[in-house]
Amino acid sequence: MTSLPAPREPLRRVAVIGGTHGNEMCGVHLARHWLKAPGELQRASFSAMPVLANPAATAACRRYMDRDLNRTFTLTFLRSEATPDDPYEVTRARELNQLLGPKGTDQAFDFILDLHNTTANTGVCIISESPYTVFNLHLCHYLQMQNPDLPCRFLEYETSQNETYSLESVSKNGIALEIGPQPQGVLRADLFSQVRALVMSILDFIELFNQGKAFPAFEMEGYRKLGAVDFPRTSDGGLAGTVHPRLQDHDFEPLRPGDPIFKLFSGEDVLYEGDSIVYPVFVNEAAYYEKHVAFLKSEKIQISVPALPGLTSSPTVAS
Repeated sequence: MTSLPAPREPLRRVAVIGGTHGNEMCGVHLARHWLKAPGELQRASFSAMPVLANPAATAACRRYMDRDLNRTFTLTFLRSEATPDDPYEVTRARELNQLLGPKGTDQAFDFILDLHNTTANTGVCIISESPYTVFNLHLCHYLQMQNPDLPCRFLEYETSQNETYSLESVSKNGIALEIGPQPQGVLRADLFSQVRALVMSILDFIELFNQGKAFPAFEMEGYRKLGAVDFPRTSDGGLAGTVHPRLQDHDFEPLRPGDPIFKLFSGEDVLYEGDSIVYPVFVNEAAYYEKHVAFLKSEKIQISVPALPGLTSSPTVAS
């Protein structure tokens, strides 16, 4: 396991982001609420800042206006010279980089929590870009201990590019909190309440860390992204089939060689031809159709997480 060292200073500058995708409604409405009434984001040693990441897409109830904002935080975009023809999300990414970064500098926020919904049956999933930190693993374990009846999975998401591109990559550390299934443009009360409670637990964990609490070593299961699988296609690029009923809604469950993955419109089954068990994630996610992704493949991994020592410096009280 390649892991960045844990922070050795209190996390003072924390942001909670909603609306990175404008039709993922838990984060959208939580961010709107907290912008008006931020009191529950306050802790003794810090106050988390709520941010509505993509106001234009949120107003239109669309994932994005011109391009996916959560794929736009590369230094190429952030450092390029602005022009009148820039896509809206490129301009917005630069604004967020100035607010929360700049990316890769000591001035960047200590931690970003980015809230997402998926149409896939993932349940609660913590996504951490590789190389993940010991801190993020302890945070996920804390959520698992606080919510024993609510499975919380950890997904290491290593990008195929040489550089991270997500919103949380602007800060020194961060995670995406993904929860589903929830249709695009729909707000489910049960998931809204779950996300809200999970955010409170995450802020509580940061507060415990800031106050000097030490966390012991432990073992945990996680998942590591391996790659993506496209739908079956016709010669002109259209869909030739869709996700098989035996795969639909079975995120994070074992997919074995020979198991059906697609049902062709002609009636035949398409079987998984891999040579080992994998664990599908984001199965039939609506937003991934345009990306030619039917599901992601992941492998299950065992992680030996070292202890997270307590801080020795005394935190000051947030103003």
